[in-house]
Formats: sequence, C-alpha cells, structure tokens
Amino acid sequence: MAKSLREPYKEGRMARPTKFTLVLADQICERLADGESLRSICLGDKMPGKATVFRWLRSHEKFRDQYVRAREAQADALFDEILDIADEDCTMVRADKHGSRDDDGEGNTEVVFDNVAVQRNRLRIDARKWMAGKLRPKVYGDKPDEGGEGENAQPVPVKIEVTVKDARKHAEPEHSAGSVPGAAS
Repeated sequence: MAKSLREPYKEGRMARPTKFTLVLADQICERLADGESLRSICLGDKMPGKATVFRWLRSHEKFRDQYVRAREAQADALFDEILDIADEDCTMVRADKHGSRDDDGEGNTEVVFDNVAVQRNRLRIDARKWMAGKLRPKVYGDKPDEGGEGENAQPVPVKIEVTVKDARKHAEPEHSAGSVPGAAS
C-alpha cells in the first residue's frame, strides 16, 4: 500500500529533529541540489519538518547561503531533467491486439504511439520549466519579447533626432537645375 503524504505520526516513531546540525543542513541542501523538493525531503524519516527548516534559515546565515546555492543548483538539475524527459520514448508495444503475447502472428511486434505519455511528458516539462524559471529567473526565466506580439511583448524604444538643417531641407521644395528660386516659370 502506498504511504500517504499526510500520514499521521504513529506511536513509537522517532520524533523529527529540531536542533540544527551541519550534517542535516548539508543533507537537505544536497538533496535540493539534486532536484528533490523540500516538501519530499522533509517527509522523510529523521528529517526535520518544513517549519523547522524555515526557522533554521532565519537563524543560521551560513545555512541560508548554502540553501540559496542549493536552490540555484536545483534549477540546473530541473533543466537537465527536461532534456531527459524530452528524450523519453513515447511508444508502447501492443501485443494483445493480435491474440499473441509477443507478436502479430508473423513475428512482428506492433509498436504504437502513446499520446497519453506525450501529454504527461509535456506537463512534466512545463512544470520543470516554470520551476527553473522561478528559481533562476535570469538564466531560465522568460525573456522580454521586444517588439513581438507574444505574451511578454515590450515596446521597442525609438529615438528620432532631427537637426535644423534636416528640417529646412524638408520644408523647402526642390528646384530644377535651371530654375531660380522665386522666379516665375
């Protein structure tokens, strides 16, 4: 049976640590840097609760700095996972369709495209892209779409300079080669 994420504590279970130690801080930061969420880390046995970790972050500057670096590394790990997910094979073998467990009766196995797997992978990629963009916005965040029509479109500043000489040139009509200004034709 799967363990519930909100399973109550049972008697005889060891209490969560609340005293700050460098060993626990290192374990938390290492697991964060590997891409694991703080929530899942804190659900583990012998790990502090999230509230305890946040309290440690407020009171231990060295841990806070280490935590920030671990979160930046977590964004890199999530980005790496995106490539792995994108490269996953989204096909499945459908052997039962033809009555044979291994093939279609002629020694050929039918491989079909799995649309559900593609949609799930797209969701997994989008979630990781969003998270990486929040953790390291300068590296993985959305860039402004200058002059485009996209969601992040930004106006493109245009600077126009006109000199007096240019203004006069455009205000006076051009003369033909043999004409004199002000003379009747």
